[in-house]
Amino acid sequence: MTSARFPSPIESTSRFTGLLAATALGVYLLILVGATTSITEAAASCSTWPGCGQPVDPITETELAIALGHRIAALVVAGLVLVSTAVAWLGDSSRRVRYTLSFGLVLYGVQIAVGAVTATMGPDAIVPGLHLGLGVVVFGAVVLALAWDLELTTGTAESIDRSVATTPAEPVVDATETAGRTLPESRLGRVRLLAKAYLSMTKPRLMWLLCLVAAAGMALAAGPALDAGTVVATLSGGVLAIGASGTFNHVLERDVDRRMNRTSDRPLALDLVPVRNAILFGFLLAGASLSIFLTVNVLAAALGLLAIAFYSVVYTLVLKPNTVQNTVIGGFAGALPALIGWAAVTNEIGVPALALAGLIFLWTPAHFYNLALAYRDDYERGGFPMLSVVRGETVTRKHIVYYLGATLVGAAGLAWVTDLGAIYAGAVAVFGAIFLWAAVELHFTQTERAAMRTFHASNAFLGAVLVSILVDAMLVL
Repeated sequence: MTSARFPSPIESTSRFTGLLAATALGVYLLILVGATTSITEAAASCSTWPGCGQPVDPITETELAIALGHRIAALVVAGLVLVSTAVAWLGDSSRRVRYTLSFGLVLYGVQIAVGAVTATMGPDAIVPGLHLGLGVVVFGAVVLALAWDLELTTGTAESIDRSVATTPAEPVVDATETAGRTLPESRLGRVRLLAKAYLSMTKPRLMWLLCLVAAAGMALAAGPALDAGTVVATLSGGVLAIGASGTFNHVLERDVDRRMNRTSDRPLALDLVPVRNAILFGFLLAGASLSIFLTVNVLAAALGLLAIAFYSVVYTLVLKPNTVQNTVIGGFAGALPALIGWAAVTNEIGVPALALAGLIFLWTPAHFYNLALAYRDDYERGGFPMLSVVRGETVTRKHIVYYLGATLVGAAGLAWVTDLGAIYAGAVAVFGAIFLWAAVELHFTQTERAAMRTFHASNAFLGAVLVSILVDAMLVL
């Protein structure tokens, strides 16, 4: 880690990074509070600026308290943005960090002016969404400054021979090893082994999160009126679709799996299941999935089929082995359950469903790039052009921060287009802060354990956000 001098009490580069992270979180919290203020129409209760011109009782005057709290938070965050910018200029930070923070500071001043006009003259005096849009741009500027500062502070120049980086290695297991494998002697033991193999092909560890995405989509669409039969049918179809996609993925990547330590024990890599049987099993699951989805509606079935085809064919055969953007574009597969959940209830695709799908899409790189770091050597053995393999670990860590920032913007956008309230905002704020802390710590620690810690933090973030959507949506009266 390179040291740099900053004015007291910051002094060290790690403290400056902490200041930038705190500033980013502050701006983001302000965006969430602003969205809550807009949804509750609390701003209309306070038509003077900067104060509300009267004492506020938070118990009896809730909307007034929200509006005043928003302005106090704006003042605190203004101090953070100002201090971060000043420290960047007085200390030894890069030129682009200084200019980006300065740009954010100027825009923050414009945002305050827009807020003042809106408060005193009414929302019709300003272009709708301008205040929120400026906040998002300010947040983006601070996140960019944070990512660039981390790159400068913790990054290393990596020399990568790209002609070697994506050249497949020799198999970890070969035909001799699989031929000499000892199977259980008892019939029951062989049945258990085979059942475990088929279950493994369905990738059950993916099911809980993707089903939670679909459930969140249904909850946003129906709220407390959500029908239990629709939930059971949609989630059952979803589980089978995930199982089919996973099985086809195992079939298509069986040769690559033999070259990677992480996947060399998969059933098809070890020839525990014949390829023909695995293909039939995949089609059986896909057919069952579509049959169940059709009991809901045709749109849900069509989206379910698209999810299976996209993951099995587009991602596995086209994207993953051929482009460094495989993780980014592949996020579409994980976003589809949000659309399926909404469509199952409404038989259409609405704006909240697209916002939820966008959140999942943006989250996917911030989540999966951690695995790409932790298993970089394995992906290189498999010949996959993952970002960590082709462009190096420094760039990958930086992109995790980029996409984490974009994910948080997506979460704010979802709050803006729905009636989600304090439970959702609290989950996003708390678990977003944990995710960001883990991502920053990853830059300084740079170990496989740190990458997996950030990976688990990303899972915790999305899980908490989806559960909060369920709770918040089901509480809407």
